[in-house]
Amino acid sequence: MTDSDNPRRVLLKLSGEAFGGGKVGIDTQVIRRIAEEIVPAVQQGVQVAIVVGGGNFFRGAELQQAGIDRSRGDYMGMLGTVMNCLALQDFLEQEGQATRVQTAITMGQVAEPYIPLKAIRHLEKGRVVIFGAGAGMPYFSTDTVSIQRSLEIHCDEVLMGKNGVDGVYTADPRKDENAKRFETLSYNRALVGQSGPSWTPPHCPWPATTRSASASSASKSRAT
Repeated sequence: MTDSDNPRRVLLKLSGEAFGGGKVGIDTQVIRRIAEEIVPAVQQGVQVAIVVGGGNFFRGAELQQAGIDRSRGDYMGMLGTVMNCLALQDFLEQEGQATRVQTAITMGQVAEPYIPLKAIRHLEKGRVVIFGAGAGMPYFSTDTVSIQRSLEIHCDEVLMGKNGVDGVYTADPRKDENAKRFETLSYNRALVGQSGPSWTPPHCPWPATTRSASASSASKSRAT
């Protein structure tokens, strides 16, 4: 069996902060560089799905502290992720890469609804699929959604492009000088390890046990 018979399928999680270049809104140069790095991977036969955060626009928890209802703030954040999705889609298509955006909240004029089997079909045809609007429900982080989507579309790996984080550690390296970084990390090890990685969202463990996939993390500088 060749690689083309069993292509590698990965889900890339990009933080909203990466899209903003550390500021509110989007940094078009950063997004262009992200697109330029994704396209060669697809050309080499890798099937790429992407979950995008919205922290460069809104974060529900932060809006709650400012007096906005948490659920409403989370929905505002979901809309921010869709803006990021459309920006990334545009730059990918400028590079000649066929792309589809699917959202957990129906937005018929700008994106397809999220349908796992349809997403898989797009990937098999060489299209990049970008998932927006989080889980479509409040109180769920896009990190959680990344794991959920990866399971539903049968990804082999989850690559986390986190802002200011260069990997997954046994403990917080800023507080524990003995913290060690994982080069690779299975879901099972994250769950049964002595301390587990601090980035694992509270809703992640239950679906993560159902498939054997690996997860790794990259810093903003490496992801962009």
